[in-house]
This record gives sequence, structure tokens and C-alpha cells, in this order.
Amino acid sequence: MVNSSIAIHTLPCLSDNYAYVVHNSAAGTAAVVDVPEAGPLVAKISELNVPVTDIFLTHHHWDHIDGLPDLQAALTGSLGQAPAQVIGAKADAHRLPTLDKAVNPGDRLTLCGIDGEIYDVSGHTLGHLALHLPSAKAVFTADSLMAMGCGRLFEGSAAQMWHRLLQLRALPQNTWVYSVHEYTASNMAFTQSLGEDNPAINARAAEITKDRAAGRPTVPSLLALEMQTNPFLRADDPALKTAVGMPEANAEQVFAEIRARKDKF
Repeated sequence: MVNSSIAIHTLPCLSDNYAYVVHNSAAGTAAVVDVPEAGPLVAKISELNVPVTDIFLTHHHWDHIDGLPDLQAALTGSLGQAPAQVIGAKADAHRLPTLDKAVNPGDRLTLCGIDGEIYDVSGHTLGHLALHLPSAKAVFTADSLMAMGCGRLFEGSAAQMWHRLLQLRALPQNTWVYSVHEYTASNMAFTQSLGEDNPAINARAAEITKDRAAGRPTVPSLLALEMQTNPFLRADDPALKTAVGMPEANAEQVFAEIRARKDKF
């Protein structure tokens, strides 16, 4: 059962990013996940009128951290709050802003009174972390697992990313996946291009088209739906393997192939 005192606010930032404010009304505090820019976050925090105790950074790319100085300045300035604890990967600390708490995969931590679990989702970058909040039925995956997609492999290998995504696939199916880009329409078109006859994909495509036409975010997405429709979680599915002409290949090979196709799509 979801903790009814927890609300997660999805905030559009930049051209296609999202940031998140996690509000724990029982504790009277909030946390932020990734800071592409400060403005939307400051506006939501001001509206909620709640102190931010923690800021979690998933990885070092500029469009996830560049708004941090302005957010910190606003929290301690116009919003009159104490400084928030900045949390990120110990392995990536040399590329992240100064951390108050450096964490490792497998660590447990508490953000705004909510217990969380840390996962290594290296592949898009090395040192990329995901944050799972079991009581909120939420996992913040940033540029690892995305709605109908996964992040481009800038630093890690296809095999590495596949095995990291398997960790996320093993979470409860009623977990909501909070990724950080509005790439779903493009991911949907790529998934359809693979040629698989999959009614779940066709049904989801119709919903995505409707949501984007109405200006609605397509994230978060339910893990159960990702497991049915996201090719990057289904590289071991015989139907997908057959559709891409690799019925005898192993999952790592299939994942590498579809990731290479997506890069050219």
C-alpha cells in the first residue's frame, strides 16, 4: 500500500527534462531529485511552503545538476530555509557538485523521512545511481530506465546496462518509474519500428499520442507496463528476439543490437 502522506510532483524543466519534489506531509519536509534548473523547483517548494532537507543527484550530466547553485541560494535566501543535504554517488563525487553525503550502491538512506535504497545503474554514465523509495512505490531512474527506452551508452557497455536494468525489472511491478526526459514519443516510434506484433505496444502508443497532444507528461510510468512494452527490458523475450531477427541470440546480444539501432533511429 502506498504511503498516503507521500506526494511526488513532476516538474518540467529546460526543453525536455523533469525534476521531482518528494513531499512527505507526515514529516512536514520535502526532497528534490535532480536539478536541471532552479525556477520550477523553487516555485513548487514555495507553493508547498515546506523545508527541503535533501537533494539527490543521480549523475553528473549538466542537465541534472546545473540548477543546484541557484536552488541552494533560493532555499537559504528567499525561502529562508536551512541548507539542504546534497547526496550523490561516492564513485562520481569528482564530477558532481560538492556532496554532503556520498553513497554507494546497496546503501540505504532516509530522505525527508522516507527510507530509500540505492542502485547502481551504470551504463549511460559510470556512477549513475537510481533511488528506490519502497513506501512510495517509486524508483527514480533518471537516464537509465526511461519510458519505453533507456539512456544512450556514453560510458558503459550494453551488457553492463542490460544487467543493471534487470535489477530494476525485479522491483515490484506496481512501482512507478520516474525518469527524467520527455523522450517517450520518440521511444514509442522506435519500439514500433522493430516490427513486433504486440497489442500492448499499440495500446500504449495511442495513450502516448493522446497525452502529448494534450501537453501531459508521459512519466512516471508503471513498471508493469514497461515490462510489457519497453524493448530494453525485454531483450530476453522470444517474441522480440524473433522480431529483430535474432531468435537464437542471448539477451546481451539482443540488447546491444536494439541499442545500436536506437542510436541510428
